[in-house]
Amino acid sequence: MKKILLTFAAVVIAGCSSAPPTIQEGPNAEVSYDGLHAIDNSVFKAAWADPDIDFSRYDKIMPGGVFFEYRAVKKTSGTYRARASDTEFYIDDKAREKLKELTSEIFNEELAKSSRFSVTDASGPDVLIIRGGLHDILSKVPPDLVGRGNIYLSSVGEITLILEVVDSMSGEVIFRAVERRALDRSGGRSSSVNTRAEVRRVIRRWATTLRDGLDSIPAE
Repeated sequence: MKKILLTFAAVVIAGCSSAPPTIQEGPNAEVSYDGLHAIDNSVFKAAWADPDIDFSRYDKIMPGGVFFEYRAVKKTSGTYRARASDTEFYIDDKAREKLKELTSEIFNEELAKSSRFSVTDASGPDVLIIRGGLHDILSKVPPDLVGRGNIYLSSVGEITLILEVVDSMSGEVIFRAVERRALDRSGGRSSSVNTRAEVRRVIRRWATTLRDGLDSIPAE
């Protein structure tokens, strides 16, 4: 079982160093509140897994949705000049809906490309639920510079991703990854085109990494 788990870990969470990913064990292991063991050498900032799960018994995945949490920023009025000292800006409902649509679209696209798993809409003993969350989403771009409804996020530390893999029958989380990621503005300039492209690039990177890890799990 552990070998299968480490195969999964090697693709999903392997870091850039030559050291392989390792699930912490023993009395000094870092264990999450729900019993998952920390994994060293992760490509994500932090990752945990159940060391006793046999991932090979699963051959279907079910999208579990994405939830969003935005930095609490007061909605203000007035001109950009009047708000020149502001560093955080409110993200309007139209932009939030666009981000939700974009994230769901990309994750569903990548999961549907899996060569190891088929996508289902029903729970079962061979089904994994894949769910995620975007937390502390922050914009540092004044909305009157970009137009209503455009997705503008911070150039530093703007979004935290949480990915979870869940056994569909028990509801038990068997893998979790957490990472905070910055979106860089191309050439130092803000535009709806380059910011949207960067949002898309970062989200697809996360989704592709997850799919590649799932596809690495042996079928037997």
